[in-house]
Amino acid sequence: MPELHFTKGHGTGNDFVLFADPDGEIDLTPSQIAAIADRHFGVGGDGVIRAVRSKNLPAGAAALAEDDAAEWFMDYHNSDGSPSEMCGNGIRVYARYLVENGLITLEPGETLTVGTRGGVRDLQRNASGFQVDLGRWSLDGGEPLVRAKNLQVARPGLGINIGNPHVVVALSSDEELESADLTYIPHLEPAPEDGANVEFVVPGDPLVRDGVGHIRMRVHERGSGETLSCGTGAAAAALATRYWAGPDAPNQWRVEVPGGTLGVRMWAAEDGEHVSLSGPADLVFEGDLTV
Repeated sequence: MPELHFTKGHGTGNDFVLFADPDGEIDLTPSQIAAIADRHFGVGGDGVIRAVRSKNLPAGAAALAEDDAAEWFMDYHNSDGSPSEMCGNGIRVYARYLVENGLITLEPGETLTVGTRGGVRDLQRNASGFQVDLGRWSLDGGEPLVRAKNLQVARPGLGINIGNPHVVVALSSDEELESADLTYIPHLEPAPEDGANVEFVVPGDPLVRDGVGHIRMRVHERGSGETLSCGTGAAAAALATRYWAGPDAPNQWRVEVPGGTLGVRMWAAEDGEHVSLSGPADLVFEGDLTV
């Protein structure tokens, strides 16, 4: 059985097992990935990230066609072994992993271009860690009814796509937010064909302070269950809250998740409105395991 050298990292408690395979020689099965991510019998994590050069895997061809600067591809899988399009916390941790392991250099002001299954993403260092341009977003997924354990009635959600699918649900109080039992998969009607991450959001009181919006959020991630944080989910939650709040709502948001705080910003670009995510990215320990 081959040995795999890995690094454990996290972004606001959303944790990942990362390993380098630049030449695309390590092809783990979904069951092997799930075993690595298992919190009782494996390393444990919300997902597994392989650092591989885009030219060395089929999914990387689309990234290079979109932007030939996307030398590296974030091959991300959920903790159940299923592939995922994108991960906002994961890609920031991935950037730190590439830098700390000498796979790239990234000076202040420089941009790192990374391929993902959700498209090419650009990152830069900032004061809190890394900022990633998540690209264009869209209202996509309608307004399904959402049922969650311990919430008394079904709530309307808002479907938002940021390279991966989300449904955002507004709650009325911190007490409602804390009462939801997200160890159970929320039930969506109609159910999205490919599933969705589901975010439950409470607005701050006041919602806007010094021109910045404030919300709290919990999330059930498709393929991983409840996590302490979800980067693209934080962006979706901020976008949904701004949509509900109306045209005078701000374009800069602070999103409090169980694992910390993330920054979200929206701005106009030539190809449409973009949304960015910023926050810490930490590497915790290294080790070796047999796969």
